[in-house]
Amino acid sequence: MDQILVRGNGPLNGDIAIAGAKNACLALMPATLLTDQPLTLTNAPRLSDIRTMTQLLQSLGSEVASLQDGQVLALSSHAMSSHRADYDIVRKMRASILVLGPMLARDGHAIVSLPGGCAIGARPVDLHLRALEQMGASLELLDGYVHAKAPSGGLRGAVVDFPLVSVGATENALMAATLARGTTVLNNAAREPEIVDLARCLRAMGAQIDGEGTSSITIQGVDALHGATHPVVTDRIELGTYMLAPVMCGGEVTCLGGRIELLESFCEKLDEAGVSVTESERGLTVSRQNGAVKAVNVRTEPFPGFPTDLQAQIMAMLCLADGVSELEETIFENRFMHAPELARMGARIDVHGGHARVTGVERLKGAPVMATDLRASVSLILAGLAAEGETVVSRVYHLDRGYEKVVRKLRGIGADIERIREPAHE
Repeated sequence: MDQILVRGNGPLNGDIAIAGAKNACLALMPATLLTDQPLTLTNAPRLSDIRTMTQLLQSLGSEVASLQDGQVLALSSHAMSSHRADYDIVRKMRASILVLGPMLARDGHAIVSLPGGCAIGARPVDLHLRALEQMGASLELLDGYVHAKAPSGGLRGAVVDFPLVSVGATENALMAATLARGTTVLNNAAREPEIVDLARCLRAMGAQIDGEGTSSITIQGVDALHGATHPVVTDRIELGTYMLAPVMCGGEVTCLGGRIELLESFCEKLDEAGVSVTESERGLTVSRQNGAVKAVNVRTEPFPGFPTDLQAQIMAMLCLADGVSELEETIFENRFMHAPELARMGARIDVHGGHARVTGVERLKGAPVMATDLRASVSLILAGLAAEGETVVSRVYHLDRGYEKVVRKLRGIGADIERIREPAHE
């Protein structure tokens, strides 16, 4: 199994190209199931999760071609051969549930395994199922599979009031509603840039959608969607992650393609901490030349609040801040599992339920650590970049799900980092 070896070696300087958003692409790819015409996605990220979604779509009979070194995905679902999403594929990734709404809307039936993914909380799919039921679907859970059928004549428009904000449930309902009869209104809908990106793609395919980016989205169902070409939005989580590298190590880095509007709450926290962030046509330039950053308090919230997917990374930054920071995780339980690993590197962190208190230290020291989930893995790499000595991060298969070419990108700005094979145990 692979590991990441990091040696702290001072300031980082240069440019990092930010990839297309993993979470956006994983919702865009199932949109191919809504039409028999081709869908082309550009600026696609090259990640294991994208390969998993590719395998899932191919198992349903979709054609998926990876072009231009994986940055272009050509999809076609003109000849669906199956409506069953099997556990063997779905268990690898929670986003697999997003094939349910499109298959149900287009062909009136689907069988989808309950999904898997990172162990950072329950993340139930009941909100997905409830929305589809309100649109007329009949659902039955049998042996770990959702058996779904639309009424004769297809799904029908409905007013769906989400009791909690859910990105995945909003995406599933949004796709299903594009082919439903009548008007669907999604209230308390997620507002993330990935939702806006999906709506723009669906509109390019002929959908009638208004209100994306707000808490109420209105969809007027149409008889059919057509093909389109759509660029995947910039990955705001990769963007925020790499913005922290020069903050923790010193130096100046430009994240190409970055925009403040994707991460306003995050950028506000960096400003509060005394970090310089400037926007230009090239992207976002981040610098910290002298002194420690200031301690700040962070509370994760649905967009436009502070992203839960950047909580682990900013905790790593705050380990070196001047003062005491309080972090509150409100989205997922079990999402402070990186804290004990950071403590192995000399961090001072006290966790109580969904709250963490971080007392900044002057320096971190390299240590062997273990990644517990996708975002935790990269937080440990950031800590290693700023630590004295060597840090070895194990279980980096998590990393491959969300960050493309992380070693190459960090080396490009001067980091001493390499991917190694874990020594065999006798």
